[in-house]
Amino acid sequence: MVVRFALTDYVDAALRQAEYEKLEDGTYGGRIPSCEGVIAFDTSLRACEEGLRSTLEDWLLLGLKMSHPLPIIAGIDLNQRPVLEPLDAL
Repeated sequence: MVVRFALTDYVDAALRQAEYEKLEDGTYGGRIPSCEGVIAFDTSLRACEEGLRSTLEDWLLLGLKMSHPLPIIAGIDLNQRPVLEPLDAL
């Protein structure tokens, strides 16, 4: 049985949309176009990727806490309220 987690799948799908650019000073910039304001800069591509993941995770958690509308990515809609099952169903 494979267990899937919506937040992990969402982050992974969003990062697949990331765009990176080597800047004039030799550093790297990255952004996720569908996630407004999610950007990162660092001295290496790998560090930029890690920074972008961290920025995305913070952006996502804040958006969920503040009930901001989040983009639907790879068919994952985090704007829907979860349907809770009764405890006896577990």
